[in-house]
Amino acid sequence: MSTSPLADRIRPQSLDEVVGQEHLLGKGKALRRIIDSGEIPNMIFYGPSGVGKSTVASIIAKQQNKALRKLNGTTASTADIKAIVAELGTFSGMNGVLLYLDEIQYFNKKQQQTLLEYLEDGRITLVASTTENPYFYVYNAILSRCTVFEFKTVSAPAIEKAIRRAFAFLEKEGGDKIEIGDDTVSYIATACGGDVRKALNAVELCTLAADTDDGKKIVTKELAQQLTQKSAARYDKDGDEHYDIVSAYQKSMRGSDPNAAIHYLSRLLEAGDLPSACRRLMVCACEDVGLAYPQIIPIVKSCVDIAQAVGLPEARIPLADAVILVCNSPKSNSAYNAINAAMSDLKQGKYGPIPRQLQNKHFDGEDNPNKGQFYLYPHDYPDHWTYQQYLPDNIKDRVYYEFGDNKNEQAFKAYWDKIKATSETSE
Repeated sequence: MSTSPLADRIRPQSLDEVVGQEHLLGKGKALRRIIDSGEIPNMIFYGPSGVGKSTVASIIAKQQNKALRKLNGTTASTADIKAIVAELGTFSGMNGVLLYLDEIQYFNKKQQQTLLEYLEDGRITLVASTTENPYFYVYNAILSRCTVFEFKTVSAPAIEKAIRRAFAFLEKEGGDKIEIGDDTVSYIATACGGDVRKALNAVELCTLAADTDDGKKIVTKELAQQLTQKSAARYDKDGDEHYDIVSAYQKSMRGSDPNAAIHYLSRLLEAGDLPSACRRLMVCACEDVGLAYPQIIPIVKSCVDIAQAVGLPEARIPLADAVILVCNSPKSNSAYNAINAAMSDLKQGKYGPIPRQLQNKHFDGEDNPNKGQFYLYPHDYPDHWTYQQYLPDNIKDRVYYEFGDNKNEQAFKAYWDKIKATSETSE
């Protein structure tokens, strides 16, 4: 029997064999069309572990008849990149090289800059992967030259297909009949939290540890429960519970219920879903606390940074601090409502030319009979404020921001009501 992991031995050889990622790889979907076109751009695959990122990269290299070279951002060096470039034009790289760079977020700026010149001239096709949001962790120079595709956790029903395929493969490979019930397959699929690789590892362990009865290996649910790495809190058997948990997590913080919020945080962390726990926490601090306690935003960001630096299980401590702080803070969604209203106007075409006094111009053409910038510098006026029009003419009276009824924003309102009333009186 091969010593390589089961996930490698039964790795899909075509896009149709990949489970999950229907939003990218289904018929007519964007990534599927790109791959089928044969014109492969530089890409970044973003998503959790074990959902098919490296598998899809391998399939792309095979379809393009390119040499596939793999590097990991945690261990690779600039010399490793140059060694791959040296293959170009040789027999092994005659059709080009597809570089699969796993965990690109660990490449430093110099290493990412080394890639740039090879990406620019097309000598290397880069398919990078990351479990972290690339818009936060990948340098803009690389990001601007790549197309980002988000891979999602795989639903339990899709993982069940991979599990049954794996047991069938092991039957054929080992020559022993394997008996496994539907409830056991369902348990493995849900307990592995959307991670196909983790599920296949569980299949292999269960097969190795199974009792043999009358020439058959019997894989029971009890055995699966002993051997499966549990992430069951993250998903139900329909694959929807992950989204329900993150929704309940944010709504509990918004609703100022620290007990419920900590409960849902623990379920996310038990499943190993640190990115979702951090992302929703930061969103909630900005969206739901916001201007009622604006200092919370850098505080929560600091807690998230600490959590990501120390990793699990210690990450639970700074995150618990931040979650309880968000729950107990006053709430305001005034900024959230303001930006949504402004963006809605833009989508409806409600905007116009920027007022002359705000433009970045310091001279007028000969055709302008009323020459001058006419900008009023607020710091030249009492209380550093004076009235002038800032919005375009056709929406000059539009109000996007309404002061929240919390102590902080009401203090701002009282201050500006007084300043603006004084200014109007003096005029």
